[in-house]
Amino acid sequence: MKNAKAAQVVLRLDSITKRFGKLVANDAISLSLQQGEVIALLGENGAGKTTLMNILFGQYTADEGTVEVFGDALPPGNPRAALDAGVGMVHQHFTLADNMTVLENVTLGTQGLLSLRQDRAAARAKLAQLATDFGLQVHPDAKVGSLTVGERQRVEILKALYRDARILILDEPTAVLTPQETDDLFATLRKAVKLGLSVVFISHKLHEVMAISDRVLILRHGRLVAERPIAEVTKETLASLMVGSEVKAPTVAPGQPGKTLMRLHEVSTPDRGSAPGLKRVSLSLRAGQVIGLAGVSGNGQGALADLVGGLIGPATGRLELDEAHLNTWSPREAVHAGIARIPEDRHKTGTIAEFDLTENAILEAYNQPPYSRSGWMNWRRAEAFTREVIDTYDVRCPGPATRIRLLSGGNMQKLILGRVLEANPRIILANQPVRGLDIGAVNYVHSQLLAARDRGAAVLLISEDLDEIMALSDVIHVISEGRLSPGFARGTKTPAELGVWMAGHGFEPETADAS
Repeated sequence: MKNAKAAQVVLRLDSITKRFGKLVANDAISLSLQQGEVIALLGENGAGKTTLMNILFGQYTADEGTVEVFGDALPPGNPRAALDAGVGMVHQHFTLADNMTVLENVTLGTQGLLSLRQDRAAARAKLAQLATDFGLQVHPDAKVGSLTVGERQRVEILKALYRDARILILDEPTAVLTPQETDDLFATLRKAVKLGLSVVFISHKLHEVMAISDRVLILRHGRLVAERPIAEVTKETLASLMVGSEVKAPTVAPGQPGKTLMRLHEVSTPDRGSAPGLKRVSLSLRAGQVIGLAGVSGNGQGALADLVGGLIGPATGRLELDEAHLNTWSPREAVHAGIARIPEDRHKTGTIAEFDLTENAILEAYNQPPYSRSGWMNWRRAEAFTREVIDTYDVRCPGPATRIRLLSGGNMQKLILGRVLEANPRIILANQPVRGLDIGAVNYVHSQLLAARDRGAAVLLISEDLDEIMALSDVIHVISEGRLSPGFARGTKTPAELGVWMAGHGFEPETADAS
């Protein structure tokens, strides 16, 4: 990746230390980045990766240590100084205004307050060129609030590239991209790197780290524990260095399907902006079975998840629970029916940022025993439950009273997973359940989903990671433009064959016009 003629050090972090109370997030970390180089930053959830990059970008101030960009000291705690120095950052958590268009979000802050007008034509042209060059197509006039999660991530990447960054920090940039979109992004990054762009790449996807990086640096519990040229490591080596021991994926035995707990029969729902609704979808969720839903982001997964979770009802068709037709359907009824949700967006629909971990841990059970009796909250029991989740699911945090917005994305996800799985639900809606998790946490979550299945739960697994779908699912469906494929038993379809369905080519022509 790196241009051999360019050996200039463009970034240097020296002995960076950051504490949050008693928690040492970064412990005397030093690293450097050369022009035209891609370094990968690896580590478990809570290892300190995002904190370190937030210090570089000026959003946090280090307790000790210094940052230099192109040989000049960077003022601490000043994102504008970082931007002016040519540092761009794509956060793993979206920083977009839902009520503004894509173009407005991308150009926000690029004009001075005294500017009477912005050259929108030039801005639109620049955005269109970047979208084409980087394979990140999104309509410039679309409201961000109407976009899918995958489209919002593209806007985040375009927002950084629009500001002509010479050093680009990518914090889990491909978490919501399809494999094809990731390949396109990497191809363009390689071109940009040859022209002098320098990249810090944070990802839990080891095959991506192997594909794009020149060097890899590994953090563990806030310390830099290893630095290796990418040519000298394997995925297995990286996984072991991250967690400090050998990492093994869970063994997946065939499920033993029982009775049907929920059935959709010819269900359709309205389209929502550019996101299609369901088109005459029939699906059965059976006890003791993992149903995997594969598809490119924005093809109706959100509508199906909202339907199962009680957020919407069918426009046409029948929804049945335990073979009984449901005339009314709401989130409250879904919770009371034993349906637990791992939502796609842990910030928007999974947690409340200003609530602490205890309050978030009981969000869907706060008005039920043992947390509430006769209108009185039992906060001692709620905190005890939260501590159990923290310990069992290795949520890295100072304690149950911590505001959840202070946690890394992976640790937020662990709390949600614990909240769901410890409730012993009958039906689990697992929508992107391991997004942003390290490989050790991924294996643990997968083992817990399989254990829930074996206890008799029905699991609906929605994921854009085809490897995850194929590894865990007893039956696989593909969704495309709101249409659902037949169910394919595990091992009967190759990735290429599923890809044909994902592209919409396996469906009967007449179903495309169904409503």
